[in-house]
Amino acid sequence: MTVTWEELGWERLTTGVGRCRLPGWDCTAGLVIGEGTALLVDAGSSLAEGTRLRARAEELAGGRVTHLALTHPHFDHVFGAAAFAGAELYGAVGLDAALAHEREELRLDAIRNGLPVADADQAVDALAAPRHLVSGEWTLDLGAGRQALLANVGPGHTAYDLAVLVPGEPEVVFCGDLVEESGEPQAGPDAVPSRWPDALDRLLALGGEDALYVPGHGAVVDAGFVRRQRDALAARFGVI
Repeated sequence: MTVTWEELGWERLTTGVGRCRLPGWDCTAGLVIGEGTALLVDAGSSLAEGTRLRARAEELAGGRVTHLALTHPHFDHVFGAAAFAGAELYGAVGLDAALAHEREELRLDAIRNGLPVADADQAVDALAAPRHLVSGEWTLDLGAGRQALLANVGPGHTAYDLAVLVPGEPEVVFCGDLVEESGEPQAGPDAVPSRWPDALDRLLALGGEDALYVPGHGAVVDAGFVRRQRDALAARFGVI
């Protein structure tokens, strides 16, 4: 019997495309199913969470997760990446260096936010860096006419913001934390506030008016929400 997205706690967005909201930090993970392929967007906040995420994604896909895209280098999105051994790993240019040289900062941030020390240590020790680095746009052919466009749309929330566009009816855009619905967008010390509104303009150009926009945290939103958040960020940071 075929399992449904809802039975595994996922939200189906369109044919072969869905997402789940992970417990703890309400972080989104996305899934795009091709023919004998599956792309996961973000990896969860620990190795244990990544392992659970992979098992559920592979049950839905009926096969291995073959591709993993990391939207930005925050612990709740990347600490599960090592659970996806064998998957082709993608990130924005510079993400590899950030994960290699800022491990202690990531570890401390995770612990400050409530991740158990043992989980943070385990994740940092095993942290996987992307082998495929996206400087502009990179199209993945997932088979059976299914494609996913990886777009380096940052900087904004961080210096390494990657979005994932899945063409279709409707189009789906996984935004990472460039867009947040369940709270005000978080601008930490690694944010680039002066460029954030421009990054959201690129997101809107990528997806268009009728796309579904999937935030890094919170419910799926429309173009109007993204535009309002863009304007609020421009006002907040004094960007003309």
